[in-house]
Formats: sequence, C-alpha cells, structure tokens
Amino acid sequence: MIQTLLVANRGEIACRIVRTCRRLGIGTVAVHSDADADALHARVADTAVRLPGAAPAETYLRGDLIVKAALAAGADAVHPGYGFLSENADFARAVLDAGLTWIGPPPQAIEAMASKTRAKQLMGIAPLGEVTEADLPVLVKAAAGGGGRGMRVVRRLEDLPSALEGARAEAASAFGDGEVFVEPYLENGRHVEVQILADTHGTVWALGTRDCSLQRRHQKVIEEAPAPGLPAALTQELHALAVRAARAVSYVGAGTVEFLVAQERAHFLEMNTRLQVEHPVTEAVFGLDLVAEQIRVAEGHALNGEPPHARGHAVEARLYAEDPARDWAPQTGTLHRLAVPDGVRLDTGYTDGDEIGVHYDPMIAKVVAHAPTRAEAVRALAGALERTVLHGPVTNRDLLVRSLRHEEFTSGRMDTGFYDRHLAALTEPAADPLAPLAAALADACGRSRFGGWRNLPSQPQVKRYALAGEEHEVRYRHTRDGLAAEADGVRVVRAEPGRVVLEADGVRRTFDVARHGDRLWVNGTALTALPRFPDPTAQHAPGSLLAPMPGTVVKIADGLITGSSVQAGEPIVWLEAMKMQHRISAPTTGTLTALPVTEGQQVEVGALLAVVESSRHQGAGPH
Repeated sequence: MIQTLLVANRGEIACRIVRTCRRLGIGTVAVHSDADADALHARVADTAVRLPGAAPAETYLRGDLIVKAALAAGADAVHPGYGFLSENADFARAVLDAGLTWIGPPPQAIEAMASKTRAKQLMGIAPLGEVTEADLPVLVKAAAGGGGRGMRVVRRLEDLPSALEGARAEAASAFGDGEVFVEPYLENGRHVEVQILADTHGTVWALGTRDCSLQRRHQKVIEEAPAPGLPAALTQELHALAVRAARAVSYVGAGTVEFLVAQERAHFLEMNTRLQVEHPVTEAVFGLDLVAEQIRVAEGHALNGEPPHARGHAVEARLYAEDPARDWAPQTGTLHRLAVPDGVRLDTGYTDGDEIGVHYDPMIAKVVAHAPTRAEAVRALAGALERTVLHGPVTNRDLLVRSLRHEEFTSGRMDTGFYDRHLAALTEPAADPLAPLAAALADACGRSRFGGWRNLPSQPQVKRYALAGEEHEVRYRHTRDGLAAEADGVRVVRAEPGRVVLEADGVRRTFDVARHGDRLWVNGTALTALPRFPDPTAQHAPGSLLAPMPGTVVKIADGLITGSSVQAGEPIVWLEAMKMQHRISAPTTGTLTALPVTEGQQVEVGALLAVVESSRHQGAGPH
C-alpha cells in the first residue's frame, strides 16, 4: 500500500492529485520551482521540495532532481501528473529503479505510444515524408508532449521551413524534446477522444467519448462527455480502436486515445499515456475518481468487473489568463479574487492574491458542470461562468460564455474550425453602459468617508474610465439626499463603496463593485480609472512594436540591425511567454529605426521592442 506520494507536476494538476490522496489517507509531497515557491500546490501538500530555477527545463522536467526529491522526502510512490514527465519512459524507469512505485503505464508502453510518430507506426499510419503542394494543408507537430505546443498549420510550401524551426524550438523548450513530424491537416473535423483504464490483470475499460473540438492554437478550451451526436456504430468503433491501441502495448493505468472525426470516419491522432486535463467530465459522467483508480491499479488491484454506466452529460471550460481579442496573448498579474457559484466543480492551482507569472501555462482554472442532459449542462456552465467573481488579469471568461451559448455549439454542430470562423464576433466589446457610472458612484462613496456634505449645490463631478477598449466619461453630483447621476432616465437608489443600485427606465439593477489599484470590477466587467489629464510622455512613435505580454526575447531575426529594410509581415522579434512562442512582425514596409532589445532579455508588457518607419513617410518634408 502506498503511504506517501510525490506529485511530479505543478498547478491545478498537483492540487487535484493531492485532493484525492488526502481522501485516501496518502501523504503528499510537492515539488516547486523558485517561481512557484508560494504556489498553491506547494502549500496544500504535506511537504514540499525546492527545484532550483524557474524554467521548466531546469526544474519540472528534471527527472533526476524529482527522484532525489522523492527519496529525500520519504515518498514511496511518484505520480507524474498529466503533463511534463508523464510520457517520459526514462523518467518512469528512473522512478522504478529507485525502488519507488510508478503511478502510470509501464515504461515500454510509454516508449511505444508517447512519441506520436511511433504511435502512428504502431497503428499502421506513416507520417508524411517529402511535402508537396498536393499535401497541403499540413500540420507540423511535436513528437512528444501536448497542449498545443510545438504545432503549426502550414498552407504554403514556403512557410514550411519556418514552421519546422518554430515548432522544434517550442517543443524543446516545453518538453525537452525538439523532434517534430508532419501529417495531413484535416480541416473542420471534430476532435474526439476515448478515456481508457487498464489493470495488470488484462482488463481494459473504454470509458466513453469526449468531444474537445473547441480549441485555440490546437489547445482545448471547452470539452464535454459524451461526444454529442455520434452514431452508435462510430462510437463502438472508437471504443474498439482505443482498446486495440491499449492492448497493443500491454497498457496499464489511465490513458487517452485521440481521434479526428470527419464525415463519420475516425482518424487516429495519438495516444496520450496519461490522464488528460479534461478528465473531470469523464469522472462526472461515470461517477469515478480516475486518480484513485490509477493508484489502485498501481497497487495491483483489479478493476471491478464491467465499467460503470454513464449518466448524464458533463461540460468543462478552461479559464485562461489571456486576451482572445489580441491573438490570445497571455496575461500576467495578481489574481485578486476567484469565486464560482455552488453547483459546479472548480479545479484550480490559484487562490485569491496569487500571482500569475510568465513561466508556465496561463490556465487559471477548470469549471465543470454535470446535468441529466447536454442542454442543461451547457446552460448551467454558461450561467456559472457568467456569475463567477474573477478579479485580476484579462481572461477568456466572456468568450467561454458566448461560445457555450453560440447556436453552433448548442446544436452540437461545432468542429475544430469554430474559432477560426467566429472569433471576431465572439470577442466584440459588449460592455454594460452603466458600469462606469456604478464605478464612479462606488468610488465617491468610499472617498466621502473622509469629508462631510456641503450645504451648497455642488458642481458635477467627472470621471473617466477605459472599458472594452473605449474611453467613457461619467458625471454625478453630491446632493443633500446623497449622490445623483447626471444621466437621463437613471436614478441612484443606493450607493455604497462595494455596491450600487441604479434604476434605469423603471428597471432596478444591482452592481457589485471592487477596486484593486487603478482597476475596478463592476459585476465582473473590468474598468481602468483614467487620470484627469493624460500623460503626454506615454506616447510612442508611429510604427512602434510593443510587447503584447511579459516574456523573454528568444530570437531576433537574422541580420537585422538599425537601418535594415523590412517588409510588412516580416518577423522582427520572437517572444516566449508561458511556454508559447509569439512572433512580432513588421506592421508596414519600411526601415527599422530602433531595436532596443537583445536576445535573452526579459521584457514587461508594453515594452518597446522595435520601431519600423513606413517607407511612405520616409523623405517626407515640408512642401
């Protein structure tokens, strides 16, 4: 029996595994980088061991350090989580060689399936060799790892070399393995997967299907179980293929077999020799704790007969600190408040006051709803997300709510091209016009505690806020009866520092207001208080390229120096943030007039990376 288990991962993954271990009476050991010294997973585990450094390659990907940590902390088992080292056969062997119990499949099974190229060969599928025009579009894909990293869609042959280079660099940074391959890219299919669970006694369960079609950058955003609208025969085929893949490598433990479904045909993608981030929807539908089942299997127990019957439908949404309207740019900062309504499951690696940094994936949490029918589960999740209190960096929360309520999703007709078609409409600003007024009134109440009311008519007070990319100006007055809005048809019913009640055209509405620094949240809508007089120094020259997120300058285009001629769309700088590389390109054809950064430099959001002076303006002068 396992007594103490080390979790070789971080964030919500580690927190979720610790939660099950605590229920089972198993002690837990966390590992943490210097950047994660005060992270939630390091706080909730019974003990924690430091991995010096911050980058994944020198901390969470160092299997040797993690084995030493397990032995030093007195652990007798290691759970690799569902990322990083979970698909590393050498790490599994090192754990076993150290006399520890490995919570995962045998190393030889990992070796056979963890590389996507070997997995395809095992299933009789060969990757593309020499790519021709007839093969386009194609997908460049990392052989190891997952999570959308090390992947590039290529639609033009001339883009293939740079896609290969970028994918290799991203995969090496995220997984410690730069191997990539090329496969056909099937447009607008559905991403469907099968959860499997196998024991050491020859039993393999296929635990239904999941649909994970809503993705950005090939990383899943919304997942559900079961996959809606699949014909019974296709579901049976998917189950059979998944079991076949597991038996082909004598698989043990939990795993996921992924497919692309197009025109009611299943195309094998890969087998992930681990749990997936989206496993909670399967747990909800089958009434299982898959981490507990992993531990039981590792202890040698047999699965209990036939798998349980599926009940109802479950939907999961991933909350990311990112701005979907700005090319999904990751965001950093303090998570001041996170609270979801009762009735849904929350898996997170953060609590109020935690910092979301630049080193790791920007996912804040997963929110899961389970109900008797798909329609009820989707409605419950959308409603819960809409009512979630979320104060901190910009997130994808509004996008998730709109996605769940989009007719294409509610009818079950979505595919992997969903965001390619609908992102612009789903990210259109739709701010509450009364939010700035509520913010101003709440702020005025907070400040009024430091002074008394005058007995003379007051002049209108003016405040300005940035909301949904636009500037809003609001006016209000101090009166003998309290605060009054300078807005037609709006009456102030009640105003307090944290809550304002307004009546507009006979409809009464309540606004909860919170403030952190110069940012305010009104019923979940973020506003920024603007200075009365704009800072004239906060202007940048035309053609300035600013860092869209904090990160590291990992590359500057070869040969570029101040004075170089550049073409519109030509890459200038590559930034790495949260394990993803972001290419910053010239906005116009012209001359590079400034390049103030160097490779390896850390930059903050808004930092000046380069300036490109348009050729249309060069040589212009008075006439």
